[in-house]
Amino acid sequence: MKISLFILNNYLILYFYILFEMSDIIESDPEILGGKPVIKGTRIPVALIYELISLNYSIDDIIKEYPHLDRKIIIKVLELGKDALNNLSKVNLDKILNKEAY
Repeated sequence: MKISLFILNNYLILYFYILFEMSDIIESDPEILGGKPVIKGTRIPVALIYELISLNYSIDDIIKEYPHLDRKIIIKVLELGKDALNNLSKVNLDKILNKEAY
């Protein structure tokens, strides 16, 4: 599979941003959920927070479901998602992926 340096570079930037900037709240361990990024000290995938928000859960609703999560952590995770979306909105991913299709 051919992957452009552009796609790989953007993926690595986002991945390292998560690891280094958010390492106080997000971790990735191959032994926990196959290495998916999770909220540190839990088995709650970061993607679950985004999924719940997309299902119209409020932060209070998420805390009711997962009372051991801290409001500040949820907000940081959402801010990270917002930053990623802002960066990706400047990129035509369909065009790049279609060009890279084999």
